[in-house]
Amino acid sequence: MHKAEGFSVTAAIAALFLGAPAAFAADREALDARLQQAKPVECDVQCGDVITQHTKLTHDLSCPGTDEPALRIEGDGIVLDLGGHTVSRSGPERFNTRGVVVSGESMVRHGTIRGFGQGVRTVATGYLRLHELTFADNGVAVYNYTGNRFLVTHSRFIGNDFGFLSEFDVSSGSLDVRSSHFENNGQAIFLNSHSADVLDSTFTSNEVAINCFYGSTRVRSSVFTRNQAVASAADPGQGPFLCDTLRFEDSLLANNTSFGLQVVSNLAMVNNLLMGNDGGLAVKASTVYIHGNTFWDNAGGLTLSDSPIVAGQRLTGIVRANRFLHNDGDGLRVLPPSTPTVIGNVAVGNTGWGIHAPTAYDGGGNVARNNGAGQCEGVTCAPY
Repeated sequence: MHKAEGFSVTAAIAALFLGAPAAFAADREALDARLQQAKPVECDVQCGDVITQHTKLTHDLSCPGTDEPALRIEGDGIVLDLGGHTVSRSGPERFNTRGVVVSGESMVRHGTIRGFGQGVRTVATGYLRLHELTFADNGVAVYNYTGNRFLVTHSRFIGNDFGFLSEFDVSSGSLDVRSSHFENNGQAIFLNSHSADVLDSTFTSNEVAINCFYGSTRVRSSVFTRNQAVASAADPGQGPFLCDTLRFEDSLLANNTSFGLQVVSNLAMVNNLLMGNDGGLAVKASTVYIHGNTFWDNAGGLTLSDSPIVAGQRLTGIVRANRFLHNDGDGLRVLPPSTPTVIGNVAVGNTGWGIHAPTAYDGGGNVARNNGAGQCEGVTCAPY
């Protein structure tokens, strides 16, 4: 049994995960305010037009879908207001077709973009604001080709192959998502060396909700239901890749097929409810901060093990104040030689062990009872 001397080492890890993301820079805030206050002028826009001033559509556009985009925004600070209308592809081929191509710091809002190979595509570094849009049946709803920063608010992504995707080994940037909905997409968000901050959003019936491919993700106050995988760190063609940081806070993960294969450098789970999922949360990581979560009635609990990326590096961190209730298999299992500090957890009514953590540091205060295979291994547990 390991004693709590590991806690002093791992306590510092909590601070690493608990820092808030950087706020918008002052220039970005000012730009965003100007974009929101803009009053676009109604124009008789046609397919292929280049937008160089604030513009509002007066009718739907059905564009043939050639290599040229349906619309192009040129210049900085331009607002394209779709006016509640739809820009769609009328031609038979979707591949290589483009809906709205953006070459500066701009805003697209209030409408639907449907059926293109790329619904919105950036071709220059900048800031792109997307507001109250519906992206439906596109190959890629939003495609980042360069080094853009995105803010997506009150938008819907329905039936796309990818909700967000970027150019491999070329693009970089950040993606902020607020109060948006992702449903029936192949991969809702695919990060490639990007950072993402997701707040107050829902992910329903996607194949993969978030693929943290060489990226970092923070999710807050969001809902994940009926997805095949909540999160992944994999390239479908090549296998697992390293996700730098994956953090979930105050979110509901319910009735998903799986959490997904995870090879993560840093994993944080704080005050989440995981219930009714068809698989447990199995994570291979370098450091973890697992605090205040409830794992209830899942087809598995929480399993922690060392990351395969760095040979010989042991998983460390804190697993504290969680509840593992009525899951199939173990409530909490720590695979040797991982050495997290396990403190103040409750494991009740799991079909396997309550807590099986032979190499963990025992922080004390753990409770286990009515588990099928045994109460605790590696840490001391009281029944109440």
